[in-house]
Amino acid sequence: MAKRDYYEVLGVEKGASEAEIKSAYRKLAKKYHPDLNPGDKVAEANFKEVNEAYETLSDPQRRQRYDQFGFEEPGMGGGYGAGGFGGGFTGSVGDIFEDLFGGAFGGGFGFGGGARQQNGPERGADLRYNISLNFEDAVFGCKKEITIVRNEECSACHGSGAKAGTQPKTCQQCHGTGQVTQVQSTAFGRFQTTRPCPACKGEGTIIEQPCEKCGGRGTERRQRVITVTVPAGIDQGQMLTLRGEGEPGRKGGPSGDLYIGIDIKPHRDFKRDGQTLYAEKTISFAQAALGGEIEIPVLRGDPVKETLYEGTQPGTVLRVRGQGVPALRGGTRGDLLVTLKVEVPKRLNEKQRQALKAFDEAMGGKAGGGKKRKWFD
Repeated sequence: MAKRDYYEVLGVEKGASEAEIKSAYRKLAKKYHPDLNPGDKVAEANFKEVNEAYETLSDPQRRQRYDQFGFEEPGMGGGYGAGGFGGGFTGSVGDIFEDLFGGAFGGGFGFGGGARQQNGPERGADLRYNISLNFEDAVFGCKKEITIVRNEECSACHGSGAKAGTQPKTCQQCHGTGQVTQVQSTAFGRFQTTRPCPACKGEGTIIEQPCEKCGGRGTERRQRVITVTVPAGIDQGQMLTLRGEGEPGRKGGPSGDLYIGIDIKPHRDFKRDGQTLYAEKTISFAQAALGGEIEIPVLRGDPVKETLYEGTQPGTVLRVRGQGVPALRGGTRGDLLVTLKVEVPKRLNEKQRQALKAFDEAMGGKAGGGKKRKWFD
């Protein structure tokens, strides 16, 4: 069954705030929690779906990628998913359940000590760009320059987010870990809950004097011209990956990638299926009947000569080897298949009419009317 849109699952609009998403999740998680619906398989499935949606929409970077690519994010092998009920919960999911059920969840329920690290290196977001290619450029390869706008490291603070001459300070509440731990004693024992530090919002550091140029973000928007090398043989719908050309990472994390989608314009005379090219060639009735040598136009270069046998029939397919599409990763080129069409003249002068009548009589027909034996037979 196809996945439902995550915003639809939580019942919120696409532009919903973090608070709205969290509030919607609280209600649905409590409604479908297996402890409150023992043995209800439908509730369990709904609970898993709600949990998966929240795991993505509560994470700003995962939410950004989901908004851009949906469930087909490049490199994700089928998109998102949080493992669901029975696979354990981490991070923000755990602290919401603590809030729902009074803090009684701990390590024995899969929530204790599993909070997501907030202040470690983070990979930058991926970007996507589509380019349109001429038919020949896709077959033989080319270079294309594209212009993109992306976030890059701030030139004033070099990514720190702090004003020049200052540095972010280690958070005194979490001592740079980005997390705080709370221990509760109950009649059933001691339970530990870990959540992002409220003072530094999980960053581990606090910027007292933000950079004036980037406002403390550590990045600024810039326009870049990038040269894309399109390999020979690329096909419609395929994608090129430019490693490290996406958004910058945070706290030493690697940059994301730039994905180039390929759209190929159709050709007037040639069609393509993988490495095979297809075309049509019109020949005269005399050429079809008598045979001989004809010229076949190819996609690039001078026409090639092919020999017709006497009595070539309409619809005959000629194979011109090596005039197709190169293999994408190197190797031999495919072939060109040419379908022959026989042209029947629409208007004849008297000399031509007499010549055809003479031909018809020679074939045993009766020019001028009556039943005729069709020479095509």
